[in-house]
Amino acid sequence: MITAFVLPVAIAAFAIASALALYRLLRGPSVPDRILGLDTLYVNSLALLVLFGLRDGTTLWFEAALVIALIGFVGTVALARYADRGALIE
Repeated sequence: MITAFVLPVAIAAFAIASALALYRLLRGPSVPDRILGLDTLYVNSLALLVLFGLRDGTTLWFEAALVIALIGFVGTVALARYADRGALIE
């Protein structure tokens, strides 16, 4: 079947993308670059969890992806507000 070939290739591609996003998170020259690296890292982790769910045929991975999506969105908004104003609570 085609999914036997496509899923491992997609998992490897997103793993490489996650490594590059982690590099940007750790070595970003500025705070917005680091925030963008963190945002990209959590989106890549979402994609990996969905691909694992497709591979295993279970919904547990999709539920974990949903939780990470919610936490990642709130984290991105909080970090963007901090970068913009210098404080989370005024």
